[in-house]
Amino acid sequence: MVESYDSLIQRAVPRYHEMTDRLLDYLPTGKSAPRILELGCGTGNLSLRLASRFPDAAVTFVDASPQMVDLTRSRITQRHFQTAARASFVTTRFEALEFAPSSFDLITSCIALHHVVDKRSLYQRLFSLLSPAGTFRFADQLAGSSPFNHEFNWQRWIDYCRQDGHCTEAEIQSLLDHAAAHDHYTPLDEHFDHLHGAGFVQLDCVWRNLIWGIVTAEKP
Repeated sequence: MVESYDSLIQRAVPRYHEMTDRLLDYLPTGKSAPRILELGCGTGNLSLRLASRFPDAAVTFVDASPQMVDLTRSRITQRHFQTAARASFVTTRFEALEFAPSSFDLITSCIALHHVVDKRSLYQRLFSLLSPAGTFRFADQLAGSSPFNHEFNWQRWIDYCRQDGHCTEAEIQSLLDHAAAHDHYTPLDEHFDHLHGAGFVQLDCVWRNLIWGIVTAEKP
């Protein structure tokens, strides 16, 4: 699963490594984030980097897929045993998160929140889960602010996938089928509206490439 998933994501997401690098750049320092929640751990790519960046933190890894949670647990245990010993591995949908208020100092996610339809409610929930002065950082697929912009960005992405050495037509079709069945893209201004309504401040989009972007927000 690691080999096939990671291979496809690197061939299908333009500037994937740059995006994940920038996401890490905008995370707080280790001492200011002793309790971390990762939404959508997947195969553990961001999870491993969180374990390296925050070696003393208690990290909660969440994914709706039990196979992904098991995979992340295995990879963290192999490479960061002490982090794994403190970590929690939770199988649940983001909409069903059950943690006490102010349970985390940092909430982060990479290419996962677009699976959520009701982001307004999700952001309200995440706001309550963050401690005062907590931080929310995510990278995700964004809808364009207009039909023209979205179609332009979408087509540029398909063109990228069709470049030599990237994706086969069967892989592209599987990506499109998955998007049609499971993805719910939200324009940046709507993200900001939902985040602001939940109570977040200092909203920013610190990196953007076609349909992918990185958003930062703070809890006062």
